[in-house]
Amino acid sequence: MSDVATRRRTTTRPKVERPRLYKVILLNDDFTPREFVVMVLKAEFRMTEDQAYGVMITAHRKGACVVAVFARDIAETKAARATDMARAQGYPLMFTTEPEE
Repeated sequence: MSDVATRRRTTTRPKVERPRLYKVILLNDDFTPREFVVMVLKAEFRMTEDQAYGVMITAHRKGACVVAVFARDIAETKAARATDMARAQGYPLMFTTEPEE
């Protein structure tokens, strides 16, 4: 029997890391109406009325609230789109992103 037939084949599989996740954060301001914030959360983040209201109230009371966690490009896109929706209506509502710990 030849050497080739008795050797074990070893395969190496590359270890794939999961992408780092980013939080989308809603920052409170004193000018944007609550109803508009709820509408933006429902439209961009597909929240129910109750979920959106809860996030809005938390941001109102604490100054900021994590809306959702996504891969970096998705988080940045959603934050930018939500902020742009507010800017188009003349509101200073702001969404930011930061890496999750």
